[in-house]
Amino acid sequence: MRFNLALRFYLHYLVLLGFSGVISIYGPHQRAQKTGDILLGGLFPIHFGVASKDQDLAARPESTECVRYNFRGFRWLQSMIFAIEEINNSSAFLPNITLGYRIFDTCNTVSKALEASLSFVAQNKIDSLNLDEFCNCTGNIPSTIAVVGASGSAVSTAVADLLGLFYIPQISYASSSRLLSNKNQYKSFMRTIPTDEYQAIAIAAIIDHFQWNWVIAIASDDEYGRPGIEKFENEMFHRDICIDLNVLISQYIDEAEIRRLADRIENSTARVIAVFASGPDIEPLVKEMVRRNVTDRIWLASEAWASSSLVAKPEYLDVMGGTIGFALRAGHIPGFKEFLQQVHPKKSSHNEFVREFWEETFNCYLEDSPRNEDSENGSTSFRPLCTGEEDIASVETPYLDYTHLRISYNVYVAVYAIAQALQDILTCTPGKGLFANGSCADIRKVEAWQVLKQLRHLNFINSIGERVRFDNGSELSANYTIINWHRSPEDGSVVFKEVGYYSMHNKNGAKLSIDKTKILWNGRLTEVPFSNCSEECEPGTRKGIIDGKPTCCFECTECSDGEYSDHKDASVCSKCPNNSWSNGNHTSCFLKEIEFLSWTEPFGIALALLAVLGVLLTAFVLGVFVQFRDTPIVKASNRELSFLLLFSLICCFSSSLIFIGEPQDWTCRVRQPAFGISFVLCISCILVKTNRVLLVFEAKIPTSLHRKWWGLNLQFLLVFLFTFVQVMICVVWLYNAPPGSYKNYDIDEIIFITCNEGSMMALGFLIGYTCLLAAVCFFFAFKSRKLPENFTEAKFITFSMLIFFIVWISFIPAYFSTYGKFVSAVEVIAILASSFSLLACIFFNKVYIILLKPSRNTIEEVRCSTAAHAFKAAAKATLRHSSASRKRSSSVGGSSASSPSSSISLKTNGNEIEFPSTRRHSQKPRVSFGSGTVSLSISFEEARKNSVK
Repeated sequence: MRFNLALRFYLHYLVLLGFSGVISIYGPHQRAQKTGDILLGGLFPIHFGVASKDQDLAARPESTECVRYNFRGFRWLQSMIFAIEEINNSSAFLPNITLGYRIFDTCNTVSKALEASLSFVAQNKIDSLNLDEFCNCTGNIPSTIAVVGASGSAVSTAVADLLGLFYIPQISYASSSRLLSNKNQYKSFMRTIPTDEYQAIAIAAIIDHFQWNWVIAIASDDEYGRPGIEKFENEMFHRDICIDLNVLISQYIDEAEIRRLADRIENSTARVIAVFASGPDIEPLVKEMVRRNVTDRIWLASEAWASSSLVAKPEYLDVMGGTIGFALRAGHIPGFKEFLQQVHPKKSSHNEFVREFWEETFNCYLEDSPRNEDSENGSTSFRPLCTGEEDIASVETPYLDYTHLRISYNVYVAVYAIAQALQDILTCTPGKGLFANGSCADIRKVEAWQVLKQLRHLNFINSIGERVRFDNGSELSANYTIINWHRSPEDGSVVFKEVGYYSMHNKNGAKLSIDKTKILWNGRLTEVPFSNCSEECEPGTRKGIIDGKPTCCFECTECSDGEYSDHKDASVCSKCPNNSWSNGNHTSCFLKEIEFLSWTEPFGIALALLAVLGVLLTAFVLGVFVQFRDTPIVKASNRELSFLLLFSLICCFSSSLIFIGEPQDWTCRVRQPAFGISFVLCISCILVKTNRVLLVFEAKIPTSLHRKWWGLNLQFLLVFLFTFVQVMICVVWLYNAPPGSYKNYDIDEIIFITCNEGSMMALGFLIGYTCLLAAVCFFFAFKSRKLPENFTEAKFITFSMLIFFIVWISFIPAYFSTYGKFVSAVEVIAILASSFSLLACIFFNKVYIILLKPSRNTIEEVRCSTAAHAFKAAAKATLRHSSASRKRSSSVGGSSASSPSSSISLKTNGNEIEFPSTRRHSQKPRVSFGSGTVSLSISFEEARKNSVK
């Protein structure tokens, strides 16, 4: 509020100052003006700038002089006049209403634009400012109800601040700054040009399209360049593109600063320069680059200078050739070409800018021109006098470049938008208007704020099919033509070659289309230049970060094993799927080889053959035992348990085959229980058989109790109980943690299909229980190692149990230290080794006797070996008994005792060997085994003990 109050006092002062000094002409001296019922204002850059003058305030400050004539700006002005005259001559628009205009030169500066804008504000707000007490301001001068302009965003921003206070609508034709989209701050500002927010996105899209990631960004230090480059930086950040150099420039920058900037550009490794600036702002830098002949840069031009006559000069093409710029979509204005050619100082009394245009075009001066006075004083003698007969069509200037009407068309649309709003006011039906209670404005007394209200509700389609709306949040669709600067082969002039377009639609998104074949880089090359901080990384590598450098500066790092990149400049390496692995160059993935203990590989075949061999050998032994089941050796070996033992060995060999082949869920669940139950059955048979014989031979007198409890039924019951424990372990295991097929992807280039055992603890119980039975069996076998060979193979069983322990103790570390198919192979080897040891140690000796030594497979041989064992056992017992008796007799002093005596006789085939005793015998317990030709008699007598009284 305080700011607005201060501004209003300031405007009071400016208006009073304007009325006191230039009230008769309302604004700057040079203007284009024509009266009418309704007056439109116009602001155009007829000059590119103002002369730099040091104001030391020693005298009254003078108005700065505008310099460097802008032919394009004058064409834009002519477009506004043409549109107004076309509307005045039309019966469809505003019948009986004449539009007038008041157009000023902004000289592309804020100060000149504000000076002109004050003349628009003065008459409109004389009553509201209460100036009647200071002067008589009542004149028949129409109010300016709308302003067309200005061109530059910086100028339009300042003008919008002023006109917005008085709700005077302003329609700009070339101000694209995104800051002007803020309707809260710039209430009365509208435009017929897209916001440069889209242009920043479009330039970033082109850089991304050509895969550049290292650029230089230059912007004008004003409301156009700063927001534009800010949006450009954000867009570059999201696209992972880096900016090496970012600077702001101005047309008023000193030469030393320009030289320093040129040095930095030359020293930069970036080859692409994106510029958000107007022609006057970029011109000093371009001149310096041309002077240095820096020809290896690619310039990206924003719309403000893409076709600027200040820069697009033939003498600059060696440096600026190949520039890629954005231009607005061209429109068509029927009759405008002829209108431009009809310009003449004598025919344009309402347009004071025509005189200077004529002088600048033909490099002469008119008789009543201020230059004539200067010429008489000798200051401008280089120009001749204009004859007035010059032919405007014979001179090539930007003024007559009507082939691509872009800004001129925007001016044309802006005028017609105001006319359409006035037409809506004229045709308004009371009760349906936009104002209070549906009322309509009076077209004869229309005010600026009423036109602004009508413009905000305007909605029409221009001649090129674009919808024009000025309501809140509405912006024109961004439709840009992409041009490339070529040199004309005919006259060497600059030709703007259309090479593509960029279109932004709210619904369909953005679309960039470029024909690379039409582009000439640096004016002569067809290959896309390189503008990257680092050389591109080949496929199979990725970008690696370099400390202290931007992300666009990187080193190429080879992808890790199992990762790949199939395109250049990959930011990351993609991980191969689980079933794949990277090739040697890391450019692609190939399917991993699936491995398991296969039936077809040599190792699997060898193990399978060994297992089959074991089954066949065991079956052969079983067949021999069945064939010779009534022979003494088979009977002495506990025939029934031997059959069961051989059957269990067949199961052991067969269980190893389940470990071969591709693991399936059912094979994984079957193989360990099959192995465990088979081995427990085998060990149980050996344990029961060994223990039975041991107990029989250790009994001094076999009784009916021994025969009852060690009968065949009890033996099978014990085997069943031992095996049942293992069966229960397997059942609990399969119920709680069943094994299953598992693919192991952890190994490079190979997928191992193995079995996940489900519970290693359960597997430990299974093997542990088997080893426990084996340990008990080993104990009994070792204890019965000296029994007759025909009854038990104690020594061989002991040896086989030792092999069994060695195999399975070695199995544990081997099982946990291997992986893949070798896990199954280790277990198969352990099963086969232990099974072969049991088969060989227990049965091969018997098969050898049965088949090759039948003479030893007789009842006499069995009895002989049994008698020999009994003789040895009796002899040892006699010695132990004798030794014990001596110790007892010597412990009683002075007494006499008779020593025990024994008699042992062995009679074989009629020969008798007798070992007599020297003592008398009072008691003769006797154990005898006799049959056939072998007879063994053992007798013991104990001496009577004389008690010493």
